[in-house]
Amino acid sequence: MTGPNPRIALVVEDDDQIAYLLRFILEREGFKVELASDGRVAQDLIAHGAPPALVLLDVMLPFVDGYQLLATIRAKDGWENVPVLMLTAKSQEKDIVRALDSGAADYMVKPFKPDELRSRVKRLVKEVK
Repeated sequence: MTGPNPRIALVVEDDDQIAYLLRFILEREGFKVELASDGRVAQDLIAHGAPPALVLLDVMLPFVDGYQLLATIRAKDGWENVPVLMLTAKSQEKDIVRALDSGAADYMVKPFKPDELRSRVKRLVKEVK
């Protein structure tokens, strides 16, 4: 199994407008973006794809939620250390703690500030190298 692809970011987001904005931000940072619009598509990409450099993961998704996907990512060979940034409207402390305790590298609440997201992405990807 090879290591994470430094140029790929997996975005799991069911809101088309947010997904478009995330793709725009990440592509400007030099990433190729793979987009999953629901939990089933994300499960398939995780099961059959090479590990990306980064995963941006919504919590509230159709079919399979972000917490389940996070557990899948952490259990998959080669994906264990891929940084996962949870990006969600869930802002309660218990949700943040659950995500971080489950292996998320970071957590941002929507609506997010693009420059803050860019900085967090740069920090997470730099830590992996």
